[in-house]
Amino acid sequence: MAAALRRFDGVNLRPTEWRIRPGELKAALGRLAPERRAILAESVKNVRRFHEAERRRAMTVWTETRRGVTVGQRVTPVDAAGLYVPGGRFAYPSTVFMTAVPAKAAGVRRVVMVTPPRHLTDEVKAAAWLSGVDEVYQIGGVAAVAALAFGTKTVKPVDLIVGPGGAWVTEAKRQVFGAVGLDALAGPSEVVLIADGSANPAFAAADMMAQAEHDPQARATLISTDAGVLAAARKAVAKEFLGQCRFLKARDLKTAAEASNRAAPEHLSLLVKNPKALLPSIRHAGAIFLGPWSPVAAGDYWAGPSHVLPTARSARFSSGLSVQTFWKRSSIIELTEAALNKNADGIAALAEAEGLVRHAASLKVRHGS
Repeated sequence: MAAALRRFDGVNLRPTEWRIRPGELKAALGRLAPERRAILAESVKNVRRFHEAERRRAMTVWTETRRGVTVGQRVTPVDAAGLYVPGGRFAYPSTVFMTAVPAKAAGVRRVVMVTPPRHLTDEVKAAAWLSGVDEVYQIGGVAAVAALAFGTKTVKPVDLIVGPGGAWVTEAKRQVFGAVGLDALAGPSEVVLIADGSANPAFAAADMMAQAEHDPQARATLISTDAGVLAAARKAVAKEFLGQCRFLKARDLKTAAEASNRAAPEHLSLLVKNPKALLPSIRHAGAIFLGPWSPVAAGDYWAGPSHVLPTARSARFSSGLSVQTFWKRSSIIELTEAALNKNADGIAALAEAEGLVRHAASLKVRHGS
């Protein structure tokens, strides 16, 4: 691990120096300018409010399917979750609270954060303090993923790893899956914007460049029914980002929605006159932003839902990070003696049809048949 830190992060840290103590996290919050400290605290509060409400909606459910047969579902959190907070190109305090706050709202006992030391800024440390992170280690990359999955003398292993990262981190997560749970395998960031003639091209261009600045591999696509909006937006995009942007003409909004569904984007912005009317046509998207006053950047930092979202068309079958990411569900089944006796012969017949005679015997021994 120490060799990996020297080679990839350019730092020479002993294992005893990996962990950032809680006192330093709290001190970092005190060093921030008041306005920055205030908006950070407000953002954490918004994210916490949203995810605690999500937790309250997911209660244990009990159902009596027939007389004497009660079934239910019990939801429990993982014991320990690891948060990977990227720090190669930029510092990401927002990713700290967008992962840590849902974990804490879910009831995770031990929340462990790892991040490359290169961009471990006071904002990142302060976000960890405000979000209630239990352990913070200034280690990153493949080695950090391995430490979370398998443990070291310094870092105890976790049950689940969440959070985005670059290609090497994503591959490392892929290889440790099974030894530990994962939220998703993140690809480059992406946005699709659907616009009609009412859209402000400057807004569209700004949102496209905001996405493109994440990484050279990030992609932004504008699909519009209005050729004038497309032309004006293209003209407003800075030359350095044009290679990451696409501009597509759609016959109508229904066609635009279907094109977006095929892309299944991480972020989808509906810059149309009536976005709620178009919403039923959208089947696949990580997060959907309604109207010109709901930019993706507001969701990235402040609105409430976690900004850790499915990429690379995985919104077709997966969802963004939430309280439920950190939960396991256990089925609960309770039969009375009368209910088992009434149904044991029929259940045993099914077991025998599969050739599992010992299954049938475990029913019959209770039934007395």
